Amino acid sequence: MRLKLIPALLAASLLTGCGSDHAERPQVPASGQAPASSYGADKNSAPPVSGKGYETDQLDIAKAPVQLVRAVDGDTIRVEWQGQEENVRFLLIDTPETSHPQLGVQPYGPEAKDFTARMVEEADLLELEFDIGPNRDKYGRLLAYVYADGVMVQEALLHEGLARVAYIYPPNVRYVDKFNGLQQDSRNEAQGIWSVENYAQEDGFYPEHFDDTAAAEAEEPASKATPAEDKTPANGCSIKGNINSKGDKIYHTPESRYYDATDPEAWFCSEQEAEAAGFRAPKS
Repeated sequence: MRLKLIPALLAASLLTGCGSDHAERPQVPASGQAPASSYGADKNSAPPVSGKGYETDQLDIAKAPVQLVRAVDGDTIRVEWQGQEENVRFLLIDTPETSHPQLGVQPYGPEAKDFTARMVEEADLLELEFDIGPNRDKYGRLLAYVYADGVMVQEALLHEGLARVAYIYPPNVRYVDKFNGLQQDSRNEAQGIWSVENYAQEDGFYPEHFDDTAAAEAEEPASKATPAEDKTPANGCSIKGNINSKGDKIYHTPESRYYDATDPEAWFCSEQEAEAAGFRAPKS
């Protein structure tokens, strides 16, 4: 079974021979595990398309078929093209890294790579479309829009929240308006990279925001108290003991960040008493 073709995703393709084969383009550096994408799990489903209409939906440009060698990353594949093996960098998008020498593995990088690999490896027909400007970057990689059985991989990645719009260098901007629209939809729905505030930014990815959010969630109590439930015992003890969703025993003093939200499973009169019972102080 293969991914169904979507009319709005079949709109665009390739202007062969456009641009210099050796023109350089400036590059902007991008700077845990996360939930896997739902798209691709069912190979009979294709990504929904935004109801917005774009002028580029009406284009009818011939695409160039290529043979896949392998998926390199979420935004890069290796193909056989014109008798040679070439790396293809996806135009106008950026996905988190999986093997960068300095940045290492970034959150949602493995998901983006797996997503792209699933699309291109399962496709009967893999095609490239160049834009009207240079078709190579300064590293010699081809710059193209990539289609797997007629579905543009860039659009699918943006729809799933596994890529951000990036590297916008005119005149290679044919689909930038549509890409921005798809990105905004994913952002509004907090999909993928947009599920953690400030992780994906205009100049790259910032895992420290991802780590801060994950740490805060780990410290948040598993149960929340309502004012009616939250009654201090008659003995005056005010330290709340709670067991969170991960099974961690954490105590909260009245100064703790989550004190008011905590539904206590135990009360303690001192921090020493809480620690003796196996509870620890929160990390934040």
